[in-house]
Amino acid sequence: MSTNSLHPETIVLHSGEYRYDTRTNSVAVPIYQTTSYQFENTTHAGNLFALKELGNIYTRIMNPTNAVLEERITTLEGGAASVAVSSGQAAVALSVQNLCNSGDNIISSPHIYGGTWNLFSNTLKQFGIEVRYADPDDPNSFEQLTDDNTRAYFGETLPNPRLKVFPIEEVANIGSKFNIPLILDNTASPITCKPIDYGATIVVHSLTKYIGGHGTSIGGIIVDSGKFDWTKNSDRHPLFNQPDNSYHGAVWGTLVPEALGAPIAYAIRARVVLLRDLGSSISPTNSFNLIQGLETLPLRYRVHQSNAQKIADYLSNHPLITKVIYPSLFDGIDKKLAEKYLTTGFGPLLGFELKGGIDAGKKFIDNLKLIYHVANIGDARTLAIHPASTTHSQLSENDQLLAGVTPGYVRISAGLEHIEDILSDIEQALENI
Repeated sequence: MSTNSLHPETIVLHSGEYRYDTRTNSVAVPIYQTTSYQFENTTHAGNLFALKELGNIYTRIMNPTNAVLEERITTLEGGAASVAVSSGQAAVALSVQNLCNSGDNIISSPHIYGGTWNLFSNTLKQFGIEVRYADPDDPNSFEQLTDDNTRAYFGETLPNPRLKVFPIEEVANIGSKFNIPLILDNTASPITCKPIDYGATIVVHSLTKYIGGHGTSIGGIIVDSGKFDWTKNSDRHPLFNQPDNSYHGAVWGTLVPEALGAPIAYAIRARVVLLRDLGSSISPTNSFNLIQGLETLPLRYRVHQSNAQKIADYLSNHPLITKVIYPSLFDGIDKKLAEKYLTTGFGPLLGFELKGGIDAGKKFIDNLKLIYHVANIGDARTLAIHPASTTHSQLSENDQLLAGVTPGYVRISAGLEHIEDILSDIEQALENI
């Protein structure tokens, strides 16, 4: 990195080893669209496979374009290492699978993305991994559900769609008593929150959203804080303290720090075991596209947040709206958590509940002319969706309510258009319900 700046505007452009391509002097990051890499000799190859040194082996596991993306986001989040993967959903799944055997469990907030809920409540069961749901309004509920087979706590910093900020430090402190890491999905709150600063061990992102920023490329990332001792209380994390027969008996908790001199055992195991075996690899072209988005993230995110706040303020006084869900409008402990953890604004997402329930929610969506009706968030364009009939439709009515989805709930991802144009479209859509 050419500067030691702590400012995100500089980090996203300059952090990491890459400054220019030494062969061509290209400043833009090259797309290394290759599958494999020439080894210098058999000793070099052996050292790479034995993890005595880091380097490129095969693009399913690592790639130079992907590495630039990983290094920049590692610095942005204040971590020690990152692993870029094929999607945000892959990042969440691998973050759990990197810790859990069949028979193990994690404890999660129920206020999570609908796709994560389905992964946790259904698919992980097929792998023998149990997910228990605690109440983040009562952080002690995480401790009450903990047993000897609990391997991680999980939450979303800014939960979609409930938008009540997760009590990061409070839950992380409980985890430290049992040597249990906290995994935080920070997709909706890059820049404004750095979970590692408050005790999170692992941070995951759907890069598809605000970091990519333009709805063009799918990707995810897992950030290892490098601050967790996987060998402390070895029974708590057997995957890091027992020999791995798939890797010549490697004991990850001790091998990686000794061989590489860095506390990044979690990231290394995710890379050389899970990417090797499951193949959830990101393409170099997608990494290139996501790097382009990352370079303007701090500028774009300011506008996303500003527009979201103005939309929330407008809707707060509308007669057809029964409730606006936005962190700046909360009170009590929810407002205090938002002010503690969201340091540059209150986020780019908001929701509101319409009088008239599900029919009103659908009519509002169908009436929109400027705003897009899509399932994504984090696009340059303003996006809206009716979760009860789409993203959360696979959940039972009770589970929808638990996740914060009522029949008349509409979610908006504020884009970069002029605020007057956004509000004009919302106004006409409401008038025609």
